[in-house]
Amino acid sequence: MVKAVRRDEAQVFNLPGRDWLLYVGPETTGAANLTVGWATFPAGSAPPGHVHPTQEETIYIISGYGQLVTPDGTVELEPGTAVYIPIGLHHATVSRGPGPLEMVTSFSPPVVPGSYEDPARNEP
Repeated sequence: MVKAVRRDEAQVFNLPGRDWLLYVGPETTGAANLTVGWATFPAGSAPPGHVHPTQEETIYIISGYGQLVTPDGTVELEPGTAVYIPIGLHHATVSRGPGPLEMVTSFSPPVVPGSYEDPARNEP
């Protein structure tokens, strides 16, 4: 069955340095194999990094500028850029401004929002 989720229906998670809206996932649409959300990092935001121990992640930059910092290097983020983050790779997002950095995020398998934010488990 097709299921649409509007922005005003998305569940909002206030995560370190950003707000994340849950659009598609087991909780919202019954999706069994992925989660899709929208992240907004205010200008100047640079929360500690984290690891997704069981999920691949893809981000697609809608607006704003920043960097994705990993032990493997730094990727410049700008509108129209897509980035693949493999399972277990420590990564941190920096929003340079002047406006917010906004991105669509997808995870497979589905992620529990915020479950990966425990700094003790996410040291690089």
